[in-house]
Amino acid sequence: MLTWKCVVHLRGGTFGDTEMKAKHWAFAATTLLSLLPCVAQSDGGSDWPSWRGSQRNGISRETAWTWQWKSEGPQVRWRASVGAGFSSFAVAAGRVYTLGNTDGTDTVYCFDAETGKILWQHSYPCDPQPLSYEGGPAATPAVDGTHVFTFSKGGDLFCFDTKTGEVVWSKKFEPWPQLPDDWVNTWRYSGSPLVQEERLVMSVGQGGLALSKKDGTVIWESAAGHPGYSSPVPFQIPRGEAIAFFSGHAVVGALADTGHQLWRVPWNTEWDLNAADPIIHGGKMFVSSGNGVGCALFDITVDPPVELWRNKHIKNMMSSSILWQGNVFGFNNTHLACISWETGDLNWRTRDVRKGCLVLAAGKLVLLGETGKLVIAEATEQDYKPLAQAQILDGRCWTTPVLAGGCIYARNAEGQVVSLDVRTGKE
Repeated sequence: MLTWKCVVHLRGGTFGDTEMKAKHWAFAATTLLSLLPCVAQSDGGSDWPSWRGSQRNGISRETAWTWQWKSEGPQVRWRASVGAGFSSFAVAAGRVYTLGNTDGTDTVYCFDAETGKILWQHSYPCDPQPLSYEGGPAATPAVDGTHVFTFSKGGDLFCFDTKTGEVVWSKKFEPWPQLPDDWVNTWRYSGSPLVQEERLVMSVGQGGLALSKKDGTVIWESAAGHPGYSSPVPFQIPRGEAIAFFSGHAVVGALADTGHQLWRVPWNTEWDLNAADPIIHGGKMFVSSGNGVGCALFDITVDPPVELWRNKHIKNMMSSSILWQGNVFGFNNTHLACISWETGDLNWRTRDVRKGCLVLAAGKLVLLGETGKLVIAEATEQDYKPLAQAQILDGRCWTTPVLAGGCIYARNAEGQVVSLDVRTGKE
């Protein structure tokens, strides 16, 4: 049986060495009547407390913002330099959290959202592993009340006090074992933590891992192996809360409380590069990856799940797509596309923004292209309708922007961070 080794460090001492033996969960049949997105984590107002927001769908609650800026672009509120990486931002209670790497050292930053002042930071050694790109951390922090959780490429998991930056507990995961079907090269850990009730859910193992958010002890675990590069996606089934994991070779559905596997959809991509989060809505699941694979929609109310359609209109290399009003908006390497959720038919595509990332707010797409161009466009199936654009960064921009508290937060691969003021009613 495959095993991996980890050490839990609690504030005030070491909890102990834990030998985690991976369990092969029985493939259980279940009839799923209806599935809805479900997250226990809450946010305050327009906060963005974790990867893809409080609902993990890339849709912001922000309404008091404007895209009608001056010709030179939106006003810069503040700038910062955090080091190389692709970690996005968590914004909560007037604070902004992200990570970066400089000279083999990761640093977790907590900024004042208004001024950009560093309130606290925490550093630790971590190999940036710049394999065909700049390297550095990829996971986004997750804020839960008085605690914030971060995860490094090298498997360093921390729980910090949001006010002081004190380490409450920490845990170290070793690289996953290479199995016969795995590609030799990997980009290490990339999945962002998910806070769900008392659990901290991680993309570790072939079907996820759940820890106690209080002290990091293991609640349940899956078989050791390639976890893929996406993040856990919560959803609801008649039996309770469930979570989808896009691992290195499949999408796996599991019960949130026990980790019991509900179903498994095989999905193979060159280099095992399954990086975009699945989208689950109304008992159906959208899956996409790049390297020529494309996308598909599955009915997951039956066991095994049934493929409803498949095409190559969207091929998510890294950035996750967004479902809005019956349409999916997502990136390929060469263009942005809008397709029908139900049929997969192509509504439109454009090369105006390429190989980028997106979020959505108030019916508008907030797009950041690979070269640092910010575009605001209508989220409509009719056509690509850009409303405003501005060059806000240079260098490679693969990190998903965040809109929260009237500001757009963005960064490039080198770690240059910009906070843009898009509040309505300001002078």
